[in-house]
Amino acid sequence: MQQETPFKKAVIRKYPEQLVIALAKEASGKVNPITIGWTMLTSHEPPMMAISVGTQRYSLEVIRGAGEFVISFPSEFQHDAAYLFGTKSGRDGFDKLAAAGIATVPATKIDCLMLDEAVANFECRLASEHITGDHVVFVGEVLASHVNPDMEDRLYTVASGFRMRGISVKDNLP
Repeated sequence: MQQETPFKKAVIRKYPEQLVIALAKEASGKVNPITIGWTMLTSHEPPMMAISVGTQRYSLEVIRGAGEFVISFPSEFQHDAAYLFGTKSGRDGFDKLAAAGIATVPATKIDCLMLDEAVANFECRLASEHITGDHVVFVGEVLASHVNPDMEDRLYTVASGFRMRGISVKDNLP
């Protein structure tokens, strides 16, 4: 039997929740990553994906300015970087990629970087944005997708407070 409960108490039952790292290039040329918990596929044809970014986040400005972004599905080995990217801001020039010491490779269709040890990376051109209260949903058309066949355990948030763990995706692989 369902019992009415305040939203903040009920929403914690959403875990485990997927997380992604979105990357976009600043006007200065530095790439700014942010860890995001709210993401989804929005279309198969053309392929489109969406991320939700808080209106107060520096990454909101960066994505708007770049008009393109990468969505990376991090591997379990990227736990520390995901934590850093979700808790530090690049607003004052802090270089999160350098601080994390994480391996990157150039994107092939857009002017950005991808995370080399991620399970998958999707290069997106900004197609639209939608204000949803205190967040903006960015919808991107996927121009290229990449996988790292050596990475099978994807990083998920398993509870509130940035508690993360790798969960195998190999049962889903062809």
